[in-house]
Amino acid sequence: MIKLYYHHTPNPAKVALMLEETGLPYEAVGVDTYKGEQHGAAYRAINPNGKVPAIADDGVIVFDSNAILLYLAEKTDRFLGAKEDRPRLLSWLMFTASGLGPYSGQAFHFTRVHGDSAYATNRYMREVERHYSVMEARLAASAFLAGREYTIADIAAWGWLDWAARNQFVFTDADAPQRWPSVRRWLTEINARPAVERSRKAGSDLKLKTEFDEETLRAMFPQNFATAL
Repeated sequence: MIKLYYHHTPNPAKVALMLEETGLPYEAVGVDTYKGEQHGAAYRAINPNGKVPAIADDGVIVFDSNAILLYLAEKTDRFLGAKEDRPRLLSWLMFTASGLGPYSGQAFHFTRVHGDSAYATNRYMREVERHYSVMEARLAASAFLAGREYTIADIAAWGWLDWAARNQFVFTDADAPQRWPSVRRWLTEINARPAVERSRKAGSDLKLKTEFDEETLRAMFPQNFATAL
């Protein structure tokens, strides 16, 4: 059985969705990032980068959510799309890995956690909106990011957009319905998949800290403190 090292955040969520889509048996193993468990020696032996998620598959360790999606797709030969769409799939997968994901995280940080820098807030929010607009242009012309088929490129991006929608971040009630209509159509279609509802239950039995306090700040952003790890 695959072990999914998990916290209730966007990157582990997309791996949980992939596991539910493929039907591979897995166990969610909690890594309480709000308490700093990701920095412990035991977890660093699994992921030297000290982030979630990671998986252990019968002795094979894979970390970084997009690498895990690619590994699981190749393992099951599913959600890789048509052969002729593979270059596009890889491009959109890296679009999320290098752009959509990191900028979404930074924008959330500078709007919801540390809102003292108007420059940083504007910088990251505008960049996230630019990424959404790039997706909008693509999805206005194509059912899914890589082509006609739902693939890991969509699962990778879904993790961040579903999280944004559920947290009223970027997507807000104040937004006109016309903003990013193709992205909204795409997100609605993915959320209608039965595997999404199952994936939302991943780790539901885990007792993970929910308070975002001083301990959490030090655990999540140790480099900002004198005792950085």
